[in-house]
Amino acid sequence: MADAIIDDLSRLFPLTPRGTRWAVVSDRVMGGLSSGRLAPAAWQGRPCLHLPGEVSLANDGGFLQAALDLAPGGGPVDAPAWAGIAITVAGPAESYALHLRTTDITRPWQSYRATFAVTPDWTMHRLPWSAFAPHRTEAPFAPSRLRRIGVIAIGRAFRADLMVADLRFYGAGGGA
Repeated sequence: MADAIIDDLSRLFPLTPRGTRWAVVSDRVMGGLSSGRLAPAAWQGRPCLHLPGEVSLANDGGFLQAALDLAPGGGPVDAPAWAGIAITVAGPAESYALHLRTTDITRPWQSYRATFAVTPDWTMHRLPWSAFAPHRTEAPFAPSRLRRIGVIAIGRAFRADLMVADLRFYGAGGGA
């Protein structure tokens, strides 16, 4: 199956080609002290979304997230025909995560998680559905009910500085 773009930065920020909008969410919604922003930028001559900020563990915090509904209105996307999600990223060497939410997820702390490493050079990571582990949920992961994706700096105190150039569902043939 052909790739399906989630965001290739072809629309004016914060809009995506899917008609959805990026938003920044941090642990401040729960009393934490992490902070950051999301803005269009360029890195090594390539347009990207830039997620800079500080992740703080104070007050039981610990995350900064660029979040995106996958369909207008927050409804589900039927994605099992694809092999997974590909993300093209760059920035100072750090570890980040992709968190997926389905219609089965009812609590803010629940998700399906996969991590990826970032280097200063642009790198595309292909994360197959099998890479996403359930977090604080018993519901099995169902790509047929995807509704939200988060690109997240999480779990330790550090300075987030992530560039995202492309996000897409990639085909079973592996080409993203």
